[in-house]
Amino acid sequence: MRKCDNITLIGMPGAGKSTIGVVLAKRLGYRFVDTDLLIQEQEKRLLKEIIAQEGLDGFRRIENQVNAGLEVSRSVIAPGGSVIYCKEAMEHLKQLGPVIYLRVSYQDLAKRLGDLVDRGVALKEGQGLRELMEERGVQYEKYADYIIDEDGLTPGRVAAILESKIRRLYYVSD
Repeated sequence: MRKCDNITLIGMPGAGKSTIGVVLAKRLGYRFVDTDLLIQEQEKRLLKEIIAQEGLDGFRRIENQVNAGLEVSRSVIAPGGSVIYCKEAMEHLKQLGPVIYLRVSYQDLAKRLGDLVDRGVALKEGQGLRELMEERGVQYEKYADYIIDEDGLTPGRVAAILESKIRRLYYVSD
């Protein structure tokens, strides 16, 4: 049985990475790390300000640097939804522990999300939610060790499923 030092949750904005991550971290006795907050802390700007001022490429450079340099243990990590465009960061996160894709349907996600720009979502000019989901879905699946379909499940239920799976497949030091 392999040791599970860290768990990374990937998925679309609004998929529940932070909500589920906090619950899962509590259940495992791990720390919770939201890398979007680390980016904002480092840059002393909101995500939407970074994107507006640096553009998507500039934002992704910063996102890659923060995630690729992350040094944590016994943590549930929730990177931003666009981290899958950052090859170096994703390779590093995969070395830290299993990567779990929280998959949610377009219908559920559309209900959960408000203004995408205000939320700091990295969108290309003229890109909508459906196009973004189609583009990113392939990448999430590519990097995921496990995929959890969230539709119809509460965040607590998803965290319970993940905890059970992690404890079944990995050694978790309490």
